[in-house]
Amino acid sequence: MPASNVQAMATSFKGEVLQGIHNLGVGVTRGSTAADTLKAALYYQNEGLGASTTAYSATGEVSGTGYTAGGNTVTNATAPATSGTTAYWTPSANLSWTGLTISSLFDCVLIYNSTQANRAIATFTFAAQTVAAGNFIITMPVNAATSALIQLN
Repeated sequence: MPASNVQAMATSFKGEVLQGIHNLGVGVTRGSTAADTLKAALYYQNEGLGASTTAYSATGEVSGTGYTAGGNTVTNATAPATSGTTAYWTPSANLSWTGLTISSLFDCVLIYNSTQANRAIATFTFAAQTVAAGNFIITMPVNAATSALIQLN
């Protein structure tokens, strides 16, 4: 049986941040490049996603009405910030899919950087579920040092 999905920041992302590969900054230009485009893809349960996930893959990704392979673009209108010794960032809008029908259990979303070779940022898990012709929304936390979706301490 495949491994469960695990909520984790991708280990590869941590190293790539130190290499300056990812640009999550809104209104921040790195050289001649604006902020990168991020995407969110949903995965079936027990696909083994977690800290060792290095990039988006269609393997294990959900399929169904209202879902497009590769997932949805993440709304990024909030610049990363710092407070004390913590750097943090949260998407500026909830992740949502409308008119979604996924008949097999899914429990994971992968946020990845589609501008930078689909490199993984983090996986987030939730209670396994199915959706029948409904709206599926992942509510984003408050963008603060102790609650942001991405926190670097």
